[in-house]
Amino acid sequence: MSDTPARLLQLLSLLQTPREWPGSELAERLRVSPRTIRRDVDRLRELGYPVQASMGAVGGYRLAAGTAMPPLLLDDEEAVAIAVGLRTAAGQPVNGIEEASVRALAKLEQVLPSRLRHRVGALGTATVSMLAGSGQGVDPQTLTVLAGAVANREGLRFAYQAGDGSRSRRLVEPYRLVAAARRWYLLAYDNDRDDWRIFRVDRIGDPRPTGVRVAARELPEQGAAAFVTRKMYSMAPTYEVVATVHLPAGEVAQRLGVAPGDVQPLDERSCRLREYADTLEWLASRLLMLGCEFEVHEPPELLAYLRALGARATRAAGGPGVGGPRSQSLPRSRPRPAVRPAR
Repeated sequence: MSDTPARLLQLLSLLQTPREWPGSELAERLRVSPRTIRRDVDRLRELGYPVQASMGAVGGYRLAAGTAMPPLLLDDEEAVAIAVGLRTAAGQPVNGIEEASVRALAKLEQVLPSRLRHRVGALGTATVSMLAGSGQGVDPQTLTVLAGAVANREGLRFAYQAGDGSRSRRLVEPYRLVAAARRWYLLAYDNDRDDWRIFRVDRIGDPRPTGVRVAARELPEQGAAAFVTRKMYSMAPTYEVVATVHLPAGEVAQRLGVAPGDVQPLDERSCRLREYADTLEWLASRLLMLGCEFEVHEPPELLAYLRALGARATRAAGGPGVGGPRSQSLPRSRPRPAVRPAR
């Protein structure tokens, strides 16, 4: 094989298989001399690939873990498997990997040959996920288009349906994608309204990059997540719950997926929780699903809801008061405005 770049790529592809390759076997596969294999290995090392060599009768070459992540070579099946996995992760956000999944998916789909892109799309269409989650489904293709526009600082046009059902066309300068509360949001500067806006991605249709680069704008907030948090809680009234939970603070933060600042340790076995939501039902279910004792200090509406819920559960289990009136209904959610500090 006289084509050095092609030979290096094939050698790298072989070395990425988790095994040790004798130099003689590599030379035979690539139809070159063992000396050429040694020179090619040195070239790969210069490019940052940590190729290790071992001596002896069973010695050979293998690719080891390094200090940086060099480019990987994937065959067709591996590329399709990774793309489908990233699409699943993007559609069902998992704390800590949502944005990374979308960035990786955007990079991968950009270089996928058309035949593989078709296979990835077909698998996505034919696959149904049973992962639990609230929130609307998001088309991963829409996410990748938005992520590409953000990365390239490129203007974006799309159709948008507001919460009241009204439809409009938007021309924006995309800034960041933010995953929050099992939903995706696009933070962007709206050119027509001359102001910053957040858009729910599941309400965005037909996104199209304009091909025009836009200048970087300074966000009027300490980070995209803080801006989206403040906007979300300023647009919708919420309940703020303050409760003592009889579990360690770290365990409560992990189970509820809340920020560490929302849980303050009282001692080794209890903590003070501050949580926000727009319905009593959600707040009550969050606390009950912890599976431990807790005391609610506020809001009073949540206390009344829990009392009514407890009475209903007692009657359902045939406890005291089973013969009592069954017409008592749970109080309906009527949120009071509660200002949540931006993080």
